[in-house]
Amino acid sequence: MTEIATRRPQSPTDAFFADLAGRRHEHLLKRASGTVRFDLVDGERLEHWCVVMNSGDVTVSRKNAKADSVVRLDKATFDGMASGKVNAMAATMRGDLVPEGDLGLILLLQRLFPAPRSGQARDEV
Repeated sequence: MTEIATRRPQSPTDAFFADLAGRRHEHLLKRASGTVRFDLVDGERLEHWCVVMNSGDVTVSRKNAKADSVVRLDKATFDGMASGKVNAMAATMRGDLVPEGDLGLILLLQRLFPAPRSGQARDEV
């Protein structure tokens, strides 16, 4: 069996953070400096994703680090956000996404999530 055949498929969350890490600099975040940690609940597991922004320079890690902002939500909801199926603001209003700390940083990061594709229903999760 080849290595490719044994790999598990990449989740929308993994793909989102891999893409963000690969950019290294994001023009939409040029005025942002700070740290946002995403705490994603997946059953009994808790995944951490830490995004550090410094005037547009971006690094991503899986650290459970101290952050200026913390966003806690179900991993399935984040998968929906990362694939353009769930609106972050609507998820917040429903209480599915719980932000803490510097909300300005969170709002800036929201710009990086994909828009829904034409004809695709939002908030399917």
